[in-house]
Amino acid sequence: MRPSVRRHMKSLSVTGEIFMFNQLLPQRIDNIYQGHKVALWLFALLVTLKVLMSLNSIINGRFVAGTADGIPLDTFMPAGAQAVVSLYAIWGLGQLTICALCILVLVRYRAMIPFMFGVLLLEHLSRKLILQVMPIVKTGTSPAFTINTALLTLMIAGLALSLWHQDKLQAQE
Repeated sequence: MRPSVRRHMKSLSVTGEIFMFNQLLPQRIDNIYQGHKVALWLFALLVTLKVLMSLNSIINGRFVAGTADGIPLDTFMPAGAQAVVSLYAIWGLGQLTICALCILVLVRYRAMIPFMFGVLLLEHLSRKLILQVMPIVKTGTSPAFTINTALLTLMIAGLALSLWHQDKLQAQE
């Protein structure tokens, strides 16, 4: 390959990386969204699911911990079981706070949608890493694995689509 062609390809690569970085962390936070429209729907679906899960953790923490996550609360001392239920409610509140920011981004600051997909993905993967290092004893198989896999898939697909600039789509058509 000729050096001039190699330089041009390298500059395209760097330009693409800069563009992707600018999409993830825009210089101006406004309501101008440049990603794929499907990502908006995935984001809305993901946030809706996470709001419902958050509220369920706050209101029905004992049920979520015992059934959905398979934590054997009946083997704990009453104070220990109550601590787990309280931690689920606190975790649900934290998730609900993130969801409130996501709703604000969806309604008013759409330029931040790729960033919020990244935040949700980082939080999800970090939580999984912590649970690998400090596992929780569970009984049987719980539906949490399937639900979390679906959420992870939504986040990855949504992030990729939100970084996919509409001009690239029009250029390919």
